[in-house]
Amino acid sequence: MFSFETNKIAGAILGSLLLAMGLGVIGQMIFSHPPLVKPGYDLPAPAEATEGAAATPAVAPLPARLAKADVSKGEASTKACQACHNFEKGAGPKVGPPLYGVVGRPKGSIPGFAYSDAMKAKGGDWTYDDLDQFIANPKGFVNGTKMAFAGEPDPQKRADIIDYLHTLSDSPVPLPAAAAK
Repeated sequence: MFSFETNKIAGAILGSLLLAMGLGVIGQMIFSHPPLVKPGYDLPAPAEATEGAAATPAVAPLPARLAKADVSKGEASTKACQACHNFEKGAGPKVGPPLYGVVGRPKGSIPGFAYSDAMKAKGGDWTYDDLDQFIANPKGFVNGTKMAFAGEPDPQKRADIIDYLHTLSDSPVPLPAAAAK
């Protein structure tokens, strides 16, 4: 009697497997598709590449944006910056260097602050155009900078910030001709 029960169990298992295989074969026959020409899927192109340069709105030149800049909006926009930078005269570095008098100051020149090698190698003084490019994309302007800020995409907001930084100086560097207020 033991072998009869074992045969029934084995038959049920083999019958179930045979039924599953048969249903799989029938399913493939019903829902078959032609072989793929190229394996995989085409991914959508990034938005920038599909829209092209013609669809990108033109950014006004910095002097024109500075002419419309608002110092109070710029000061409000620097609230996030104040976590890492000091804006007061004579204040020392925090995580980032102090920004009082940054316009016209040589890049990487605050004593006691550990600038990245890329920032030290950049050289030159901070101009309004340099600040605009750096605030827009710090890692793009100085590849290898330690600054973790991703950048400010809004051109007018950058102009507001730069106009505010312009006021943080004992002898401010004159604004570009079209932006003189």
